[in-house]
Amino acid sequence: MREPKDIFNTAGLDADKLELLEYLLEEEGIDAALQPDSILHVERTEALPLSYTEQQLPLSFAQQRLWFLHQFEPASSAYNMAGALRMVGQLDVHALSRSLDEIVRRHESLHTSFVSIGGKPVQVVAPASHLALAIEDLSVLPAAGREAELQRLMRREAREPFDLRESPLLRARLLRLSGEEYVLMLVMHHIVSDGWSLGIFARELAAIYGAYINGQPSPLEELSMQYADFAVWQREHLTGELLERQLDYWRRQLSGELPVLELPTGRPRPPVQTFRGATETFSIPLMLREELKELAIEEDATLFMVLLGAFQLLLWRYTQQRDILVGTPIAGRTRSELEPLIGCFVNTLVLRTRLMPEESFRELMRRVREVCLGGYAHQEVPFERVVEEIAPERSLSHAPLFQVMFALQNAPMPAGELPGLKLSLMEPDNEVATFDLSLEMMETPDGLKGLLHYNTDFFDAAMMARMAGHLRTLLEAVAVSADASIAHLPLLTETELR
Repeated sequence: MREPKDIFNTAGLDADKLELLEYLLEEEGIDAALQPDSILHVERTEALPLSYTEQQLPLSFAQQRLWFLHQFEPASSAYNMAGALRMVGQLDVHALSRSLDEIVRRHESLHTSFVSIGGKPVQVVAPASHLALAIEDLSVLPAAGREAELQRLMRREAREPFDLRESPLLRARLLRLSGEEYVLMLVMHHIVSDGWSLGIFARELAAIYGAYINGQPSPLEELSMQYADFAVWQREHLTGELLERQLDYWRRQLSGELPVLELPTGRPRPPVQTFRGATETFSIPLMLREELKELAIEEDATLFMVLLGAFQLLLWRYTQQRDILVGTPIAGRTRSELEPLIGCFVNTLVLRTRLMPEESFRELMRRVREVCLGGYAHQEVPFERVVEEIAPERSLSHAPLFQVMFALQNAPMPAGELPGLKLSLMEPDNEVATFDLSLEMMETPDGLKGLLHYNTDFFDAAMMARMAGHLRTLLEAVAVSADASIAHLPLLTETELR
């Protein structure tokens, strides 16, 4: 058998990817001849492929979808990615500004704009320039009002739309709360960034800032390629037998009627989908998380698969629809050379599971595992291409293929420190819901943190709090009674039972 490195860089792979390697190499028997060639740097001074002229490069498939969505709603902030970093200590504002400039210089995606030439969207890489760091002093406000004003400014910044024709598609604002307390707010458009990219940005900021305050140059090596190189490679290589093999899987997996998930909200679905959202936060204790991991090991599965199975089971119990389709984001960085780049690599898989009331949760998990591994093995084809191939009946009232998303976040994030500063990540209020409902979970030292992002046209906070309680009750049940019928596993919390 070939070494796994022929397909993936295995350093630091999580259980999902290691299991995927085994699936690809032993069960699928993927032919090495079908693996795409290495990604090469496209010389910007030469004629480019695909009839694009110098510095007018093709969009990746993911970028193209975001560009088209932007044409329909140019004033929308639905695809803004906002984050904030609270910093306490001695901050060198000049070194911070220089560090941001260096990150922008390193990554072409952060000084790229998107225009239409001859009716075709292209990305135009401009020379890197200084990133304006807006600075606002809130320390003059009464202490009781600073946090409220901080939250107001964060919401305002996150809602401000971008013009994709103008670079950079990145904004930075520094808010001074006191002599030694600051908040750095960053907003990027999804067309140039993703969740993994935020971790890259934070790690590079720490490394560069640490060097600059000590009078040293940036310690980071120059990048061997840029996001536009990936876009050219993707357009050239995702064709022929490789594309057909990938698409054939999705044709089979998504054949027949694709039901719209109708959760019992008591509210009619609007004729045109809105993106008004809110978030409900909940937690799963450490002991329960470890019990769920043990169950996953017993079934040669992963924690992601256990949580996905429980979530799909919850959706079935709510709707009585046995055919459940859930979307899940994947990093889309299956090649090691893509790992250090800031850009939109994330892809979406549609995980379709048919539930049978008489089966046990353990039996359900085995089919969920099969669906997940099949999806991972055919993740190269972009979601946009899958939608185009399946051609579902389109409606302005809901997203195509699925209406509910699930994610277990495991993108690498840096340690929370800068020289002379204590850092803490801040989570801006999420007022955007791109789907009816999204469940996001992440591992913490205390167990699992859960976020239910929901469309406020369908749900309210009380409904989401009950859903979080039902999911926790269900997870507690499957941890100890995985062989019980899924139709009889409990949902109600102790309070509801009383």
